[in-house]
Amino acid sequence: MLRISSRHNPRLREAAQLLGSARERRKAGRCVLEGEHLVSVYAERCGAPEALVVSETFLGRPQTDALCRRFADRALVVPEALFATIAALPAGVGVLAVVPTPRPAPSGGGDFCVLLDDLQDPGNVGSILRSAAAAGVTHAFLSPHCAFAWAPKVLRAGMGAHFHLEIHEDVDLPAWAAAFRARGGLVVATVRDGGESLYAATLRRPLALAFGNEGAGLSSTLVAEASTRATIPMPGGMESLNAAAAAAVTLFECVRRFGGR
Repeated sequence: MLRISSRHNPRLREAAQLLGSARERRKAGRCVLEGEHLVSVYAERCGAPEALVVSETFLGRPQTDALCRRFADRALVVPEALFATIAALPAGVGVLAVVPTPRPAPSGGGDFCVLLDDLQDPGNVGSILRSAAAAGVTHAFLSPHCAFAWAPKVLRAGMGAHFHLEIHEDVDLPAWAAAFRARGGLVVATVRDGGESLYAATLRRPLALAFGNEGAGLSSTLVAEASTRATIPMPGGMESLNAAAAAAVTLFECVRRFGGR
């Protein structure tokens, strides 16, 4: 481990730049993981980060010390005051890792997929990815105007889900859905009104579930390429659910139907 006290250390400066700028993250093809849990999930699934930055106040914690021992050749230990200046981090983060942003090869999808159409709230995108990973989804496809999957707020909300999924960004979802259906897949468009009840709708694999923008819902072009439309019954009289809540309800109805497989 290397102890540093200067904000001018190149690896520390890189972490600060990546946390502070979406443009820099896209340009560099790197992202920053915040917190022991997220860094540990990455290490378990993907291997060594490029750099590990640890606040000295976190030394002595079992999970932090394990990460420092495992990646001692790339660990920077900094004073808490310096760590706090890197970016506007949530309280109690204590550990950061700089990692390459995964870029999977183009894919036609797997047996269970989600399509995110212009979802712009980072918390919603991260929460949906978390629910998708928990439900056994293997692939997530995001349209060009979705929130960046590897932004700090999305990663934070995802809680490690990113490393259990193959995430594809900037996807032409209507074209992808048409190709998926041509191969025998079922594309279910989730809509607020006018669809078949989710609890009566056909759900079978290969399956792709499409979730739309927080305000406008799914685009008409994507709905037109779907096999069917499904609506969550809401007998309580509310007009709609939060996008992440609606996705969780839909995903775990699939889990129930598929018997947890």
